[in-house]
Amino acid sequence: MFEKFRQRSLEPENLDKGSYTPEEYEGCLVELRRVNEWLGDANALRDSLLKEIERRDLRSFSVLDVGAGSGELLRVTAKWARETSRQASLVGLELNERSAQAILDESTDFREISSVRASGFQLPFGDHSFDYAIQSLTLHHFDDAGAVKILREMARVAKGGIFVIDLNRNPVAYLFYTTIGHLFLHNRLIREDGALSILKSFKPEEMEQIAKQAGLLNAKVGKHFPSRLVLSSSTNGNV
Repeated sequence: MFEKFRQRSLEPENLDKGSYTPEEYEGCLVELRRVNEWLGDANALRDSLLKEIERRDLRSFSVLDVGAGSGELLRVTAKWARETSRQASLVGLELNERSAQAILDESTDFREISSVRASGFQLPFGDHSFDYAIQSLTLHHFDDAGAVKILREMARVAKGGIFVIDLNRNPVAYLFYTTIGHLFLHNRLIREDGALSILKSFKPEEMEQIAKQAGLLNAKVGKHFPSRLVLSSSTNGNV
């Protein structure tokens, strides 16, 4: 069993291949939010990006979420900004048309959230257009060269820094997901792709190497309970 964790799997997931029905994709969006809530993506965001904004005492800020899904972390950010009397400008970028629309559909209470459909390999924004760029559970979908390219693009458009949340490839996370997790998961895409995502994801030292290849400044990779890695990097020395 442990042999499969030595190197990242490059097998494409159903979401990468497009091998799903519209109904399965809709169900995937719903169940993915639950999985992310259970496994701490929102908490990882609070402990990284939001803590950094609070540390710098920014009263207004802008964030680009690259591969934003349905915009869940943007809404977490928007709620926090309102609760702490801050002004936020938040943009979710998605290549998938349905996801790009879902960001708007599910964020009708948040005028500070907008959506753009484009590729993370070529962000349609000028240099330093945002204070921060973030990404959650997207980087593992790409091979190392693709991951490097996306990180460079994120650093280009973010004048403050970037934060990347992704899975930590280890046997414990895989065993938990494929046993206990499957008792609560019903969507085929979540069940199949979730397990494969762990095998496609990074170990801390691998993510550090990707950051180094991308030329990120002051890059750090930390573990976040229960099975997340958080890459942080400054573009101005502040992170």
